[in-house]
Amino acid sequence: MNRELYAAHAKSLQQRYEQALAAHGFDTVVIHSGSPKKRSEFDDQFFPLRPTPHFQHWVALEEADCAIVVRIGRKPLLVWPVVDSFWERPREPALGHLGDAIEVIRPKSHKAVQDHLQGKTAFIGETGKMAAEWGIDSVNPEALTRDLDELRVHKSDFEVACIDEANRISSLGHQAVFEAFQGGVFSELELHLLYLKATAQDDPDTPYKNIVALGHNGATLHHVSYGRSKVDAASLLVDAGAVHLGYCSDITRTWVKGHGALAGTFRGMVEGLEKAQLRLCDQAKSGLMYETLHEDAHREIAAILKDAGVASGSTEAIATTGISRAFFPHGLGHSLGLQCHDVGCALVKPKTANSALRHTRQIEERQCFTVEPGIYFIDGLLSALREKPEGKDVDWKLVEGLAAFGGIRIEDDLVVESGTTKNLTRPLLPRGGGAA
Repeated sequence: MNRELYAAHAKSLQQRYEQALAAHGFDTVVIHSGSPKKRSEFDDQFFPLRPTPHFQHWVALEEADCAIVVRIGRKPLLVWPVVDSFWERPREPALGHLGDAIEVIRPKSHKAVQDHLQGKTAFIGETGKMAAEWGIDSVNPEALTRDLDELRVHKSDFEVACIDEANRISSLGHQAVFEAFQGGVFSELELHLLYLKATAQDDPDTPYKNIVALGHNGATLHHVSYGRSKVDAASLLVDAGAVHLGYCSDITRTWVKGHGALAGTFRGMVEGLEKAQLRLCDQAKSGLMYETLHEDAHREIAAILKDAGVASGSTEAIATTGISRAFFPHGLGHSLGLQCHDVGCALVKPKTANSALRHTRQIEERQCFTVEPGIYFIDGLLSALREKPEGKDVDWKLVEGLAAFGGIRIEDDLVVESGTTKNLTRPLLPRGGGAA
């Protein structure tokens, strides 16, 4: 990763941190990398560390009990204790891009943090235990934490480059899974493992548990209980990402095999959603409320349902009476960055009808977010729709036939630039779905 990009990122971050500290009466903030969590209180095994996102905003170091110390008027400091345990050893981190943008010290103990505090100090981290050990009373002060979250809404060039690289890595996995599905018969677990191999990721490395759903399992939005048996399925939904220097990608593709009228109808719906998703990506410009884009997505999906013969009536009626929401129950997208569902873009509650939406902010330059419309055949939601007056406008026989295909989701990662919006995913994966 480019040192110049990181140096500019760290310089801007230092300036904005100093402003936030001064605004809230602090001189220093200590950001703890985190401590491993036990798998169970009845076990002695630990989950791999997921560092505090605020820590990773500065440095992608996946080691416990490290700290970033940010002080007004002084260079940011990484306190990175030497690990001398013979039981296990962290993997070598990729930190060559840091250059001299931040100071790095390698003490024998994390207690060295105390030697670098000045004035009134705040602590950011998951547990106050380390704050107490370092003699810090102010733990995750709400107003300061909120302002530090706000600094993650607008991405630096360094951050965009990281998300771009995470897209590149993820594209290797999506292509491998597509080719496997296209040419053979596999289990969901086998496809999941193919993805990990192609992206050179271990399961804990991924930003979220890969969603690999064959056939009707595509109706489960977060299907992560992979089938172990090979299935000659007619459809595949893969929602999987990657991480680069702490930054996530989040990509979904839907593929169709098979012949016959139902397969043709479902394939037509996938192709329709592909076109709709690209239109929505084109609309995602600075100044537009993201919730408006979400509501436009319901009109797009209403048109697809009508064209497929799944629903009848006007497109507007399908979109506003609740029919489209039974087929598309989640939000159109979310902020993306150090967390798959990144912070800062869901501070305002959406309208009641859009309760699942995770991005309610106005679209602005340097935001990075996903656009991921979907259509699903979910038994519980469709059973409820069937009992409502608008249920009479649905072809339930066709729905029952299409249920075997599960669902469709097509998702790209976007970054808003001056006067335009750049799709980070399509140059790497030109097709969002369709015939395999």
